[in-house]
Amino acid sequence: MHVIFLNPQGNFDRRDSFWAAHPDFGGQLIYVKETALAMARMGVKVDIVTRQIDDPDWPGFSEPEDRYDGFPDNPRILRFPCGGPGFLQKELLWDHLNEWAEHIADFYEDSPPDFATGHYGDGGYAAVLLWQKMGVPFSLTGHSLGAQKLDKLGMTSDNFEEMNEQYNFSTRIEGERQTMINASLIVTSTNQERYEQYGHPLYQTAISVEAPKFHVIPPGVNTRVFNTNPAGGDEARTAADIQAALGDGDKPCVILASRLETKKNHIGVFEAFAASAELRERADLVVVLRGVPDPWSDIGKLGAEEQDVLRPLLETAVRGGFKDALKFLDLRSQHALASAYRHLSRRGSVFCLTAFYEPFGLAPIEAAACGLAQVVTKNGGPSEIFEDGSAVLVDPYDPADIARGLLEGLENHAELARKGERRVLEHYTWDRTAARYLEAIEDSLRERALDTELNGEDRLQAYLDGEQEP
Repeated sequence: MHVIFLNPQGNFDRRDSFWAAHPDFGGQLIYVKETALAMARMGVKVDIVTRQIDDPDWPGFSEPEDRYDGFPDNPRILRFPCGGPGFLQKELLWDHLNEWAEHIADFYEDSPPDFATGHYGDGGYAAVLLWQKMGVPFSLTGHSLGAQKLDKLGMTSDNFEEMNEQYNFSTRIEGERQTMINASLIVTSTNQERYEQYGHPLYQTAISVEAPKFHVIPPGVNTRVFNTNPAGGDEARTAADIQAALGDGDKPCVILASRLETKKNHIGVFEAFAASAELRERADLVVVLRGVPDPWSDIGKLGAEEQDVLRPLLETAVRGGFKDALKFLDLRSQHALASAYRHLSRRGSVFCLTAFYEPFGLAPIEAAACGLAQVVTKNGGPSEIFEDGSAVLVDPYDPADIARGLLEGLENHAELARKGERRVLEHYTWDRTAARYLEAIEDSLRERALDTELNGEDRLQAYLDGEQEP
């Protein structure tokens, strides 16, 4: 079987360059890469298809083809032009997806793939275009949808023109609707994502949340990186760097490792520390950044949106009297992050994600695999991931409840860490994710082949014989 992953936003290379350096280089890149690698290990021919970028500010994405170290033949990373050579943020890609799909169709003209997986709305709509050009069936993995972002940003009739120009909502939502209508499969990470996101009024005439094309397939953790086993010399070096950054002692920490975005709600945790003397006494607060060791003096190195998020955090720390207890870690790889999680776990620390809404949440299960207790938002996927009680759930809109959850997590660290690690290993690995994708794809292709072979009378008879769904 030959499966392609369509992901025009962000990019992919063997060094995972710029991950977390821009909102477009987020968790969906990890999702696509790890699922593709797991499929390749299972013997499936896989291509990750993305956008070609020849931009001095974003080097490493200009070659038309690339590979991952240790995978010399499969999967391939294929890059095609889309909207010129310079980097474009995801909102600007929509007008160029037809060009991108034309290049992809030309490349595969003599040997079309068996199936395409479209990621985010733009990758999904590109799959629609490829299906129209070549007849390649496809799935949609939306990750997050435009209608929810529209609601969260407070779009109204008064600000419609301004917000639509900035975020291209009308084009995005219509593209998502067309993708839902034409996809053979729709993959969600949780049932909550299925019913809450796809049940939005803007999608109701495009898809029913009860449609059989829905498949709930959770993401996974790269357990070769995120685990509780120390990684030799690199681990010792990372531990030394962390100790230098955090100072002497072994005080437990509350760890924030999400991107600096308003929706991730770092401020809720800072306000919890400011309001709770007990919390300040029990733990330090650690924020993971990338490329900025000292944001007190180097905040200008961050993008404008990140600065807008960080400045109120720093002000809250000063006003709340815990500036000295606020630490920053500059971690530039997944291996360094995993080492930090393991090191801080030995202090009895907790990982905290208090996003206002989190569709799934890879970060908490990565941290749990390394032995950290979890204190996470009750809104979205984490409540389903940790439904067995292996994490503390909190209301992200209530700093007092966040403080309550953090104190509970610190108090019960050992039990929560043990239960969380077990939960991840039993349910959330990339091999399991890839196997579920393949099962759904194979079932879809069999049904498609049957539909192609049967005429209307035969199809009716097959249904009456119990061999085919209506």
